[in-house]
Amino acid sequence: MTLKNKVIVVTGGAGLLGKVFIEQILAHGGIAILADIKISLAKDFVDKIKADYPDHFHAVNMDITDKTSINSLINDVSKKYGGIDCLINNAYPKNKNYGKQIEDVSYEDFSENISAHVGGYFLTSQQFGIFFKKHDGGNIINIGSIYGTLVPRFELYKNTEMTVPVEYAAIKSSIIQLTKYFAKYYKKDNIRVNCLSPGGILDNQPESFVHSYNSFCSQKGMLDPLDIANTLIFLLSDLSKFITGQNLIVDDGFSL
Repeated sequence: MTLKNKVIVVTGGAGLLGKVFIEQILAHGGIAILADIKISLAKDFVDKIKADYPDHFHAVNMDITDKTSINSLINDVSKKYGGIDCLINNAYPKNKNYGKQIEDVSYEDFSENISAHVGGYFLTSQQFGIFFKKHDGGNIINIGSIYGTLVPRFELYKNTEMTVPVEYAAIKSSIIQLTKYFAKYYKKDNIRVNCLSPGGILDNQPESFVHSYNSFCSQKGMLDPLDIANTLIFLLSDLSKFITGQNLIVDDGFSL
């Protein structure tokens, strides 16, 4: 029970990674708070987890770009469970035009996507940091990406409708630096801040793309959400209590 009774807030908890993070937190004895702006999209999942873990799971609507929404969650959860131990910044806000080729990205769309994603991670980290400092410490984990650390391999996306959006590269590299900034700022306040940067996650991509991607890897290639969750549990636990300001890459060697 590595996370016994640790209260852990997962933003974007209704998403592909978020659901597995929630499941693994609960499996390791933690109390999982699913925070998402679109909980309704995961109703079946929420209902099942509530039934299986009635005392260790709570789902809350929260907008990472809204200070009032964030503080409402902090107040409600800390009262309900007697505190909060960790924030996982996993939300992935994007507007309807996100994901275009660079020539087709407008300044307005670029700015909106960066503001929501990087700005949202800043705002949640800021507000939880204030709470943690008043309550003897805490743990913040940001979900980054390998494309925050290396130049996109555009050749992998040829003959597909996929790409690495320019906003994504700017966002994820910013999150890694934001992690280090917060870690240094809170170094003497018993608040750890780290980043976890996954490689590609299997999610119904074209077979040709998966094959090309896997050729850059060591053993497995594209990963499952559980592969990322295993490292997340380490960062959440006291086994990593002396690690802060770091970016842990889990990508089966893709970035080498």
